[in-house]
Amino acid sequence: MAITQGINHLGLTVKNLKDTRDFFTELLGWEESGFDASYPRTAVSDGVTRLTLWQVQDTEDYVGFDRKLNLGLHHLALTVASEAELDALHQKLVESPSVVIEFAPELVGAGPRKHMMCAEPGGLRIEFIWSGQ
Repeated sequence: MAITQGINHLGLTVKNLKDTRDFFTELLGWEESGFDASYPRTAVSDGVTRLTLWQVQDTEDYVGFDRKLNLGLHHLALTVASEAELDALHQKLVESPSVVIEFAPELVGAGPRKHMMCAEPGGLRIEFIWSGQ
């Protein structure tokens, strides 16, 4: 039996705290809590998953993450409830100039699961996945 009980929160260092917060709160409908300008940091949650977002110290001279060269986060995968919601979210993200779509909704393997991948305004890769049920 595992000694842990799931993720309490995932902490991410971001390029622009406001832009990444807005991605989650305005585009995805998450709630913000725990803003602290002295760090600066904030937290966002969809009611199941909680992320802590930390502003990178030097916004001009930072090292961007390369999923093929760096240890750490490859991408964050978030569940959506239905295929229709995945398609609607894709359209919403396409219309947001600060989001880069890596690929549109497509089957995972032979399906019926589907997923899509994008980069939020600071470049973090986020996958949205529908279970196919």
